[in-house]
Amino acid sequence: MVLSEAKRAFVERHRVAHLATADAAGAPHVIPVCYALVGEHVYFVVDEKPKRTRTGLKRLRNIAANPQVALVIDDYDDQDWTRLAYLLVQGDATRVEEHAEYDRALTALRARYPQYRTMPLACNTHPMVRITPRRAHAWRANER
Repeated sequence: MVLSEAKRAFVERHRVAHLATADAAGAPHVIPVCYALVGEHVYFVVDEKPKRTRTGLKRLRNIAANPQVALVIDDYDDQDWTRLAYLLVQGDATRVEEHAEYDRALTALRARYPQYRTMPLACNTHPMVRITPRRAHAWRANER
């Protein structure tokens, strides 16, 4: 198990992560994502927010070309840097194609984010990505 109970708790405590992908040439791309941890996997879906295209998004093109991704979840406190912390998850990403897996992950995403409950998200129209963690590194400023 890559994510210990403490790391899983950190993931569950937070609402936004930053997803880093890279294209085939290694050019990086980082965006914030809403996510859900289901079993040993992290999922995110391309939702209804305004986008030029759902299936041609840079993050999806990058994952198709280079499935290695990183996800950073962090605590930042402008006043007290002893409270800084982050979890870096490195793993492999792939689009979810199976409807049953999509539905399970979508249920978890909707439980975390009420905004998703009113969106008509579906496997055929709203791509979802599964991240399988290979490594996870946690850092906390007050643990030296």
